[in-house]
Amino acid sequence: MNAKQMKKVQSQDGFLAALDQSGGSTPKALKLYGIAESEYSGEAAMYDKVHQMRTRIVTSKSFNGDRILGAILFENTMDREVSGKPTATYLWENKRVVPFLKVDKGLADEADGVQVMKPMPDLDKLLQRAVKAGVFGTKMRSVIKEANPKGIQAVVDQQFEVGLRILKAGLVPIIEPEVDIKSPQKAECEKLLKAAILAHLGKLKGDQKVMLKLTLPDKDNFYAECIAHPQCLRVVALSGGYTRDDANQKLARNKGMIASFSRALTEGLSAKQNDEQFDEAMDQSIQSIFEASRT
Repeated sequence: MNAKQMKKVQSQDGFLAALDQSGGSTPKALKLYGIAESEYSGEAAMYDKVHQMRTRIVTSKSFNGDRILGAILFENTMDREVSGKPTATYLWENKRVVPFLKVDKGLADEADGVQVMKPMPDLDKLLQRAVKAGVFGTKMRSVIKEANPKGIQAVVDQQFEVGLRILKAGLVPIIEPEVDIKSPQKAECEKLLKAAILAHLGKLKGDQKVMLKLTLPDKDNFYAECIAHPQCLRVVALSGGYTRDDANQKLARNKGMIASFSRALTEGLSAKQNDEQFDEAMDQSIQSIFEASRT
């Protein structure tokens, strides 16, 4: 594991850029960027378009390691190049941004008020490829919709079980049990989730450190115990459908929590902007999220 990357992620001010939309969420991400589905045909062309968008983001002069700690990539992005270098290599060597990889294969159907992750039969091979590519850590997402103790326990058990495999491969896992912001039982879900997470963190051994990616909580500083936990490297927040302004305001009220925004990061960016307009929009977005992450 890269000691410089570890130190940066653990101690530097900044946030994670989540550039890992994949599969079903890609057309929506492109549409928000100003590229209609009529402008491409087929999956290959779609991924070409999204790679162009991500390349434009990471090569922007505003996008660098001064304010951005890391970037979460989709597998297809890791396998491609930016400015003639493999994406993960470019991020670290050119931008001093730590590369992470989304490793889940999407969500299973809802049961017990949650969606656990689909099986990942090729996970070990993917982790080997990630290590070879110079990736530092991984991310995997589940979703909680109801305050169902059985369902929430299943989500957290699965996340940590896979997390241990990721640690064994020499990578740092980002555990992401997202609570749906539209859940009428959101606060109750968060109570059950925190208890389950703290129980699992308590079972980790000295050198086993994970990151947590959590929905911005209803109660400010609700995850303070997780942030302070010795086995937790960092707690990052997902924007979860909030606008960037709302997400930033909520984040700023949660001491020690930093952003890992996706849609909120790219809000206001457009394929139709010239480079100067794009860089300016990118700079404003990054600065606002950086400031909200410094509290």
